[in-house]
Amino acid sequence: MANVAVVGAQWGDEGKGKVVDWLSERADVVVRFQGGHNAGHTLVINGVVYKLSLLPSGVVRGKLSIIGNGVVVDPWALLSEIERIQAQGVSITPDVLKIAENACLILPLHGHLDRAREEASGSAKIGTTGRGIGPAYEDRVGRRAIRVCDLADDRVLEEKLDKLLKHHNALLAGLGAAPLDGEEMLRQIKEIAPKILPFADVVWQRLDEIRHTRKRVLFEGAQGAMLDVDHGTYPFVTSSSTVSGNAGTGSGVGPGQVGYVLGICKAYTTRVGSGPFPTELDNEIGHLIGDKGHEFGTVTGRRRRCGWFDAVLVRQAVKVGGINGIALTKLDVLDGFDELKICTGYKYKGQVIHHLPAGQYAQAEVEPIYESIEGWKDSTRGSRSWKDLPATAIKYVRRIEELIDAPVSLLSTSPERDDTILVNDPFAS
Repeated sequence: MANVAVVGAQWGDEGKGKVVDWLSERADVVVRFQGGHNAGHTLVINGVVYKLSLLPSGVVRGKLSIIGNGVVVDPWALLSEIERIQAQGVSITPDVLKIAENACLILPLHGHLDRAREEASGSAKIGTTGRGIGPAYEDRVGRRAIRVCDLADDRVLEEKLDKLLKHHNALLAGLGAAPLDGEEMLRQIKEIAPKILPFADVVWQRLDEIRHTRKRVLFEGAQGAMLDVDHGTYPFVTSSSTVSGNAGTGSGVGPGQVGYVLGICKAYTTRVGSGPFPTELDNEIGHLIGDKGHEFGTVTGRRRRCGWFDAVLVRQAVKVGGINGIALTKLDVLDGFDELKICTGYKYKGQVIHHLPAGQYAQAEVEPIYESIEGWKDSTRGSRSWKDLPATAIKYVRRIEELIDAPVSLLSTSPERDDTILVNDPFAS
């Protein structure tokens, strides 16, 4: 049976939650492989809204849900999320949720440094959520991180925390911020350790056992390709690799086990926070799209910037991420427009280019080249087959397929999970 990896093909917030939930009903295991609690997935099941940040989407259906080693875990945020979801009637036990023992932790000191840096940056802010994800990944590659397994060993925990505090307090002093109290932090960590350790597991080994039983695994990404630390709009990116190549690395399996790669993108484009956005509509049309699409961040509540569909960006995400097919979401938000536009290329320094350049200022200076396409008046909301769609809406979807060089495998027409047109079953591919 095929496994499936779900990744964002824009700047995140593409509607992965609904698509992952739609697929998780048919999967046996759901694995989150990168990011932290800066991610936000919204699921609507039988009219009940579930908002997840760290928990894999499979937990709401009782599927085995795994937080892989590529995720940075804030234990306090995780327990809070578990309590909130359990209050909605979902049971989350160590039989359902597993956390990789080698996953790195986000501690209060990480959020403290994150916010101090953003405050000191002034107008040059990256636009982070201030939750410590970036500093936690820095400690991971700097070999200073405290990992889930360290919670079971007081000696290692104390040694690592001492090393961490020396590094972080030096940085905070340079930013004019107050130093951190090591004794209080150690007390907090030891207090929460017994609540987290029951979920710890040898995830790579468990996934190898699952492979031999031929169960279906759904690899769940967070954010989107244009926020990838290497391939995104650097430095206005997240601190992890968001493309499908990290699904194996971030969970402990070989690349051959990842399977079909499904990229998620909206029928238009959005972005949260700072950074370049070639097709942004900072006008009445952009605000209308945002209002119709309820474009506010699940985690931050920040209003998202909105713009026309950028086929250049999505095509780049398709190539870099090895995307086999696209799940196109929020088509219904475009209902009622007389005319729609699609970005098919950029102008930069008098030349036409068909990719987003890597340079920071080049990304900010490219100008979109638009192709106009007729809109539609009839509603697409709730459509569940091609015959329910206006001919002009189908034409819009087909043109997107041509421009991004990838087929639309799923088409979402409302937040409800069943309002989905299945063109190609990823698990059968």
